[in-house]
Amino acid sequence: MGQSTEPEDFGALIRGARCSARLTQAQLGAKCGYSASAISRIEANKLRPEYSAMLRMCEVLAIPPQRMHGFAAPDASAVATVAIRCPSDEEDAVRRRKLLTGALAAGATAIVGGGTASAAAVSGDPTASLEEALFRLPAAEPMALPLLTLQTAAARRAFRAARYRDLGQALPGLLASAEVTREAATGRARQQASGVLARAYVLTAELASKQHSDAAWVAADRALSAARDSGTPVPVGEASRVLAITMRRSGRWSSAVHLLTREAAELDAAEERTAAVRTTLLLTAAYSAATGGDRSMALALLDETEEDVERLPEVPGLFTVEATRAQVDVYRIGALNALGTPDEGVKVVAGLNIDCMPTPERRARAWTDIGRMWHALGDGPQTFAALRRVGLEAPQEVRRPALRALTSDLLYGPARVQGLREFAVRTGALAA
Repeated sequence: MGQSTEPEDFGALIRGARCSARLTQAQLGAKCGYSASAISRIEANKLRPEYSAMLRMCEVLAIPPQRMHGFAAPDASAVATVAIRCPSDEEDAVRRRKLLTGALAAGATAIVGGGTASAAAVSGDPTASLEEALFRLPAAEPMALPLLTLQTAAARRAFRAARYRDLGQALPGLLASAEVTREAATGRARQQASGVLARAYVLTAELASKQHSDAAWVAADRALSAARDSGTPVPVGEASRVLAITMRRSGRWSSAVHLLTREAAELDAAEERTAAVRTTLLLTAAYSAATGGDRSMALALLDETEEDVERLPEVPGLFTVEATRAQVDVYRIGALNALGTPDEGVKVVAGLNIDCMPTPERRARAWTDIGRMWHALGDGPQTFAALRRVGLEAPQEVRRPALRALTSDLLYGPARVQGLREFAVRTGALAA
């Protein structure tokens, strides 16, 4: 087993444990004597609760008391204090109105449309309007379920094509429409609307995770809640996957593995569609185990998924990830990188046919993991070649924080790589 990763702060600790326990902010607050908004501020490290309240939260969330070391002293003030300067209610209202204006404009923009510059276009961050939109969705009217399904399918196409700016502009409006459509529906129609809403939140969580945005927590939590309301196993599996990714990114890799393997066990391995979802969950679990240093579990899960894809026919059309042999190979390369044995991935790369992968987003992900492998092996030219392939497959992918960091590492490394500086400027890793 690898060493556990401690959360960087109390807010991250509480947020990760709450999502793992499947509690909303309101539910946790009710158990601890706080409002949902107060829990939100605690998780954002804007409000420091008294020590006794911290202990109560740890009790509710099954966090060992020793994890509290360094967050507060037993003789801390009994009055909750603001950890950083917080604006007044009036300042908050003004700031939110300004941000909401940008969110409304983004939500009103068609997914392939132009129009005025959005917050995402100005900042270069596709998630620029998402956090505020999740706090307060734009106004919307219920729509016919077939139309809502078509809009969600269009958003999915934007994600799979790695058109992240288009997706970021469309999501606030899509989420708002899906929320009000579900609230206006009853019976079977409500369940169907819940499934569509879950997938809209899955896309939101996927995009936020790519940009290292905390909005991923909120979106993944809501995705799973809506998916369970749908009563359909496939959206539940998809939502569990994005929630587990968010857990892993916060250092809770073991919780992520537990969630994924538990959800996978509940899926029917004999039915093609749910079996394919099960395989994607186990792939994500394998990579999560690898990030925690658990080599035996990671490789065992990868071997299991390899057996799955060999015995099952390929099932296209899963929401963001397909269950194919190529996907298994890409996850194996990523897991070997995470385990610190990138040399073992070279043979896997040699047998990988990236061109057969169906979407630019997945092909770009494959080249990203290959680039990380060569970088870990100290091969600058091969790393740069992989980064250029990412840019060819999905130009917006190379502007992600993780890819810019990899480009910067290569740029300031010991070896000079021809064309790298121009690439770094073009992708935002280096100021012009």
